[in-house]
Amino acid sequence: MRITEDIRYVGVNDHDIDLFEGQYIVPNGMAYNSYVILDEKIAVMDAVDQHFGEEWLKKVEQVLAGRQPDYLVVHHMEPDHSANVALFLETYPKARVVASARAFPMMKMYFGREYEDRRIIVKEGDALPLGKHTLHFVLAPMVHWPEVMMSWDEKDKVLFSADAFGKFGALDVEEEWACEARRYYIGIVGKYGAQVQQVLKKAAALEINTICALHGPVLQQPLDEYFRLYDIWSSYGVETEGVAIAYTSVYGHTRDAALRLAKKLEEKGVKAALSDLARDDMAEAVEDAFRYGKLVLATTTYNGDIFPFMRTFIHHLTERGFQNRKVAFIENGSWAPQAARIMKGMLENSKNLTFAENTVKIMAALNEQSLQQIDLLAEELAE
Repeated sequence: MRITEDIRYVGVNDHDIDLFEGQYIVPNGMAYNSYVILDEKIAVMDAVDQHFGEEWLKKVEQVLAGRQPDYLVVHHMEPDHSANVALFLETYPKARVVASARAFPMMKMYFGREYEDRRIIVKEGDALPLGKHTLHFVLAPMVHWPEVMMSWDEKDKVLFSADAFGKFGALDVEEEWACEARRYYIGIVGKYGAQVQQVLKKAAALEINTICALHGPVLQQPLDEYFRLYDIWSSYGVETEGVAIAYTSVYGHTRDAALRLAKKLEEKGVKAALSDLARDDMAEAVEDAFRYGKLVLATTTYNGDIFPFMRTFIHHLTERGFQNRKVAFIENGSWAPQAARIMKGMLENSKNLTFAENTVKIMAALNEQSLQQIDLLAEELAE
């Protein structure tokens, strides 16, 4: 793939993977992106996952057309991008490796070497001239590992953004960007919103025509929508007006309450996104909780606590900095209902949450009183 006159794509598609990072369902696979800048000096931008080393090196060789690379730029040391760093440096013994100071101790962890005789350590604002092209380095610690950096090509105005602006999905599958980019961002980077905001401020000072991320498609102008969404996600803002309803149910009564609430909201013109936490993709449910401005948690009291899938779900929210939302509760408990109290307690350290005045309390099965509570909650959430 030709990105610009001098920049080529040499990444790979992975359709064998079932779970990315051991937990995220990726029905359309993953792309591990790598790029080559062809100039007086040649820079290869990142490696790929360990299972695709030979395929990747063949692509690099084809693009090089008999030339030798001068640099391997490592933006991020996570193994889906760096597993073949050692193989590359063995294949091209004259190439030097360019990375941040914190990346080289990680190389020793993975490969047993810090490449002291072949390394170039770059810091914020450093530049690497290649000829017509000059790479400027932007450190991006904790987006989402401490060694992460980005680089900006001054000539073609290309930002090599590491994992930022990436998404789930292989590149030979056509799909809309935002959905899988949102799930990717919130699941993997979402905890580090403050750090992403800092990098967005740095990016605002650059003229960028193209974004080359380590996952997902190459993004071309206009780029405003990508930056707008990243600003919303990283500032924990509300992207879409509506209500996310996440529930667990043992015998169906809590599910009935969640469905009734969703129906009431839809009748009032309010978007309602339902997630069965025991059956639906947990990452999709987490995505909805961060996407919409209001969240309803519906579950049962279980073993003196709450149903395990709900506990896991709330943990996913809090560890990613869930904030700036209105939260409501539906609890079901036959002889000792306490789910609402426990759920609220799990959220007590979250920032800028408001809790609904109306709580739905089910004693085993829905009755006239709990049905009325659902109606009142729907009215409150629709305001």
